[in-house]
Amino acid sequence: MFRAIFTATLLCIPCTAFAETLLLMAERDGCYWCDRWDAEIAEIYPKTSEGKTARLERFDIKTGARDVELEKSVRFTPTFILVNDGKEVGRIEGYPGEDFFWAMLSMMLKDADIPFEQAS
Repeated sequence: MFRAIFTATLLCIPCTAFAETLLLMAERDGCYWCDRWDAEIAEIYPKTSEGKTARLERFDIKTGARDVELEKSVRFTPTFILVNDGKEVGRIEGYPGEDFFWAMLSMMLKDADIPFEQAS
């Protein structure tokens, strides 16, 4: 009996695995637009549906991002790179202001067919 339950559990593990979705943020010290994003968005981001869907991970433009498949190199800060299952699926270069940022991020998530998590 135990063996059957254990085997059934192991078979279901891959069924419940989800692709990791991240929003990588390339930044650098002294970046005015990075500071502005921090002032306008950073505190609220993890509490939003977008933030729950794509966890924010920052990296310094000089040291580079984690091991992900980028479509092109990062030249500007801030650059926001939407990553799903280790591959870039969207990008915002620069910070276009609060309203445009949310609209562009939502559009990237929808274009990549990434379902939104619900904010609590």
